[in-house]
Amino acid sequence: IEEKGVKLRLTIVDTPGFGDAVNNTECWKPVADYIDQQFEQYFRDESGLNRKNIQDNRVHCCIYFISPFGHGLRPMDVEFMRALHQRVNIVPVLAKADTLTPAEVERMKNKIREEIDHYGIRIYQFPECDSDEDEEFKLQDQALK
Repeated sequence: IEEKGVKLRLTIVDTPGFGDAVNNTECWKPVADYIDQQFEQYFRDESGLNRKNIQDNRVHCCIYFISPFGHGLRPMDVEFMRALHQRVNIVPVLAKADTLTPAEVERMKNKIREEIDHYGIRIYQFPECDSDEDEEFKLQDQALK
């Protein structure tokens, strides 16, 4: 990805089947271990002699999909986000939101926000847009937040 002259190498890691087991106790552990391993590898590479060709495979963001079925966060969702919010930026996304009415989406989002606050989970806060942006962009930015 290149934006405004800044090149960024994007790596996407999918976790198919996450949370599908009968016993989901500490199902987040392999994800946390992977994140920690990537940071440790980057640190080792940065500390080495040949730092020109370092590949940055650190996990900078976790897009966490929340089931639209039910009444908010599942215990597994809370456990996962609490375990990882210190390690990585978490962006919660309401999955399959197009299967819900606008009123249901709003209720679900509000319930999820309340639970995230209640459990002390830190999620990614989108930064303020630049003051020189046009009004339409500012409105879009505000709607995303």
